[in-house]
Amino acid sequence: MIAAIDEGVHETAGYLTARPSDFFAAVWEAISGAYSAMFRGAVFNYNLTEPAQQWRPLTETLKFAGPLILGGLGVGLAFRASLFNIGGRGQMLVAGGAAGWVGFQLDLPLVVHLPLAVLVGMAAGALWGGLAGLLKARTGAHEVIVTIMLNYVGYYLLFWALTKEWLLKTPGSVNPKSPPMKDSAVLPDVLGEQFNLHFGFVLALIAVGVAWWLLNRSTLGYRIRAVGQNPHAARASGINVGRTYTVVMMIAGSLLGLAGVNQVLGTVPSGVSLDLDAGIGFDAITVALLGRSRPLGILAAGLLFGAFKAGGFTMQASENISVDLVLVVQSLIVLFLAAPPLVRAIFRLPAQEAK
Repeated sequence: MIAAIDEGVHETAGYLTARPSDFFAAVWEAISGAYSAMFRGAVFNYNLTEPAQQWRPLTETLKFAGPLILGGLGVGLAFRASLFNIGGRGQMLVAGGAAGWVGFQLDLPLVVHLPLAVLVGMAAGALWGGLAGLLKARTGAHEVIVTIMLNYVGYYLLFWALTKEWLLKTPGSVNPKSPPMKDSAVLPDVLGEQFNLHFGFVLALIAVGVAWWLLNRSTLGYRIRAVGQNPHAARASGINVGRTYTVVMMIAGSLLGLAGVNQVLGTVPSGVSLDLDAGIGFDAITVALLGRSRPLGILAAGLLFGAFKAGGFTMQASENISVDLVLVVQSLIVLFLAAPPLVRAIFRLPAQEAK
């Protein structure tokens, strides 16, 4: 695809039969230039001389990866219980709005203000996700439909709150945006003011550790995995399946809520807006799929997608290749993840043994 849209490749293709070496050289130059630009934008910029600027791209990758990891954990944890949590956007919006209100409205010391804003945001996300789990448990409503509907409810609820000065609207402003967060509620920088990397990435690493322990070392994790494998067998063994659904969705919502908190209190502390989720709620689904719904796998997938986001801008600026190519790569990843079951179904091959 990179070669197909490159002007140099188009030019040399006109005399391909006369001088094929020019064509293949142009193809190589286009592809290698694109990926080297992505590397410079995501990991290490070897064209610069100052060490801080050379490694700045890596910190941008980690900044983008933080909310993707948190969102992937929220989706992946629900996957482990055979629940498809597609409501990440709504959970992030509600959590970001709640954390933002605490962040600019209250005047508290740093040691109280920041943890309170984070906890309120996580609680709002847990409430929004738990509502879908409760409906699933009590009425059997499909979580995909419910979470999609809650995405719209969360969006318009935040929109309404941004029109009310006693909630989120900036006094005297016509724009649907809240006042900026107070300094005592902003996530601190990890490596100093010269980098954009903030404590949200550290929270993502802590969440990975907690999620791993929860799934592999706790009785709740055993119940989650048992319900995900076979809810009927789990119910027969004495596990309350409905309660497990509700608890799982609450935990998943709190993790996605933490991703929203990361955006409002860390990445964009200038104020709550309707685009605070930045598409992370849906990208988290791909991250969870690529990570096989396992915390360490989600960590690796989040870092990869963070590198895509950080490097895509440099690729577009230096090589004139649209950043939308990153979306194509992400889509191909989902396609290849779905390909093995599809191939087995088409050719009627035996199912792969569970490990």
